Amino acid sequence: MNMSNGKLLVVGELNVDLILNQIHAFPQLGKETIADEMNVCLGSSSAIMAANSAALGVDTTFCGVVGDDDFGGFILRELERKSVNCARVKQIPGQKTGCTIVMSYGQDRANVTFPGAMHALTLHDIPFETPSAYQHLHVSSVFLQQGILRDIEQLLIRAKAAGMTTSLDLQWDPAEQWAFDYARCLPYVDVFMPNESELLALTGAESINSALEEIRPYLNTLALKMGSKGSMGVRGDQQMMAPAFEGKQFVDAIGAGDSFNAGFIRKYMTGAGLEECLREGNLMGALNTTAAGGTGAFDNRQQLSEHIQELWGIELSLP
Repeated sequence: MNMSNGKLLVVGELNVDLILNQIHAFPQLGKETIADEMNVCLGSSSAIMAANSAALGVDTTFCGVVGDDDFGGFILRELERKSVNCARVKQIPGQKTGCTIVMSYGQDRANVTFPGAMHALTLHDIPFETPSAYQHLHVSSVFLQQGILRDIEQLLIRAKAAGMTTSLDLQWDPAEQWAFDYARCLPYVDVFMPNESELLALTGAESINSALEEIRPYLNTLALKMGSKGSMGVRGDQQMMAPAFEGKQFVDAIGAGDSFNAGFIRKYMTGAGLEECLREGNLMGALNTTAAGGTGAFDNRQQLSEHIQELWGIELSLP
């Protein structure tokens, strides 16, 4: 079946990112330091994944909440500018929109997030009509959204019952409690998309191999993000590595994992094999690092294709 016209529903958090780059020193209490670069842009893992999916030609709808403030208006304008359908995004009176201060240090960063309205999103806000208007559901940053975390198993069950395929990127748990019952939930997740540190923290394992053994009984497909090492795919007895694309114009790695998700899921929705999905994810993750913030490298589809051709000699087939 040709699924190239499939519709993607992204459920997740919404916030602005205030990104500081080229910081002279790490902040210390009672002292001040200087950053040479500052950007305010669309933040949140879920929004970056949605915006970059839309930039790649995927019909994308966002389901989330923002406050009725300037940041909320900015997020809605940015998503719509990037061709994301915002009919399922609610502005809640009296709530403040989330904001993340990102202190970027090369390949790594320190984040401080004010969740704001994120907690107000619940199971009841998500469209589960049967048959579903959407082919695929992607859920991200569960630990930042208490209203979603509470009903995550039910959310996944209802998505599957409506006929959607599902993907999940838990992201880091700021409380480091990892209150996610993977034995119960992962059977309803078609593609589980953690990075190495998240997988180790979730399972409490000492190594990636032992973490894989821990979750393998419950897995459908794992797409494990491994930064400069690329990514690993696991499906049944199949296990493979896909090498990273060498970054030739590195700016920052903010949103690289979310861009990996966008690339992987775009291919997954067309019925592509695991290796092709991983490769596309790695390519979009690498492209992400060539501009500031999570969506800077995905602003213009023609430029995006030309940039990939120029950097890696790859002809990208976009709808």
